[in-house]
Amino acid sequence: MIKSELITKIADANPDLYYRDVERIVSKIFDEITGALARGDRVELRGFGAFSVKTRLARTGRNPRTGETVDVAEKKVPYFKTGKDLRERLNS
Repeated sequence: MIKSELITKIADANPDLYYRDVERIVSKIFDEITGALARGDRVELRGFGAFSVKTRLARTGRNPRTGETVDVAEKKVPYFKTGKDLRERLNS
């Protein structure tokens, strides 16, 4: 599901809300999650899962095309861990 499909689904389920308002709400939620991760915070949605930031240490990689070794810098990557309720629904 892509963002526009999510917005449409929420708007269809809530006919009392304008589409543009649902679009702003969904965008604001994503912006808040992104902002929290950028600050290094953890975002937990009970029953769904938790977003956090993990650090990948610097390492020596290899260019697959030439075989040449390349230094890969340390970087931060988003990480998602599913919640218990979501895992149970997926595996039932």
